[in-house]
Amino acid sequence: MKHPVYLDYAATTPLDARVLASMQPYLTAVYGNPSSLHYFGQAARRAVMRAREQTAALIGASPAEVFFTSGGTESDNWALRSLAEGRRKKGCRHIVTSAVEHPAVRETCRDLAAHGYTLTELPVDAEGRITLSDVEAALQTDTALVSIMTANNEVGTLQPIAEIGALLEERGILFHTDAVQAAGHIPLDVEKLHVDALSLSAHKFCGPKGVGVLYVRHPAEMTPLLCGGAQERDLRAGTENVAGIAGCGCAAEIARAEMGEEDAKLRAFTEQLRDDLSRIEGLRFYGASEERLAGILNFGIRGAAQDALLIRLDLAGFAVSAGSACSAGAAHPSHVLRAMGCSSEEARTAIRVSLGRFTHEDDVKAFADAVCVIAAELN
Repeated sequence: MKHPVYLDYAATTPLDARVLASMQPYLTAVYGNPSSLHYFGQAARRAVMRAREQTAALIGASPAEVFFTSGGTESDNWALRSLAEGRRKKGCRHIVTSAVEHPAVRETCRDLAAHGYTLTELPVDAEGRITLSDVEAALQTDTALVSIMTANNEVGTLQPIAEIGALLEERGILFHTDAVQAAGHIPLDVEKLHVDALSLSAHKFCGPKGVGVLYVRHPAEMTPLLCGGAQERDLRAGTENVAGIAGCGCAAEIARAEMGEEDAKLRAFTEQLRDDLSRIEGLRFYGASEERLAGILNFGIRGAAQDALLIRLDLAGFAVSAGSACSAGAAHPSHVLRAMGCSSEEARTAIRVSLGRFTHEDDVKAFADAVCVIAAELN
């Protein structure tokens, strides 16, 4: 390979040059604090306001319902802890989530369970999907909150969020979705999804790291996760990351405009990759074949340990992963694949390939060829 090929877009994405250009003024000349009343502060404040409008448009929300955070993990924590606490005061202490959530949701729900809440983790099928009937069966008279991810970060499977949201809205139960992996890649409309809260992160759609977003249908029901100043309408203290927020807004606007074209390209690439890899003996794909994000493909090869395969691919010039970057280095196999019915042995062979905006067709073909050669050697 003449250059290393990045195929780990589900972990993070390259910063789009247009996004970098939108951020540069706020890293240099426009350096005021958005809370200041003078010219410099107000110029920064206008950038935050514009980014809020751009980000809201990506998910069909009102700007007044959009709050900026430090990332998806903070957004998830804030939503779950605040909404759960609000309902606890009304006697509701039961939380429902799924067995395949990102650690930001999974560990937060388990922490709440350790502090007086009860928790139900819903099972998934072999493709990683939950069923509406399982959600309905899990609901109790004291269910406070349900949190189900929009798209899985390891296998790309999409969940029936709109159907779940409609059910919960009818029952008067709050609904949060972690849309970090989905936002900017598939159309999202908070009204059609019937969600009360939605989390996203700019670095997953070619924006900057360190900027997250939390949509909240009823901001008046929220309490701050961080105490301090009056930023974000008294709900999220701390001087705003103006450059990062401006970049988030620009990235959201680009994603909204180019999502359809990008999805079609990535879907064609992954289908070709699937076809090319299918000729490898002992290879198995994980996740949904239809209801999935276009750019994610998770597979394992019988007898080929993921560490050995990852190292060989890295030496060959291809950057892929074993799953969630937030769980990298963990000694245990993927909780997502285990929940899908895979044995520990199977889960330890799986790798995730994720394509994105700057992926080229010839790189995908070269990757498939490299996997075929390496698999033959490892077996």
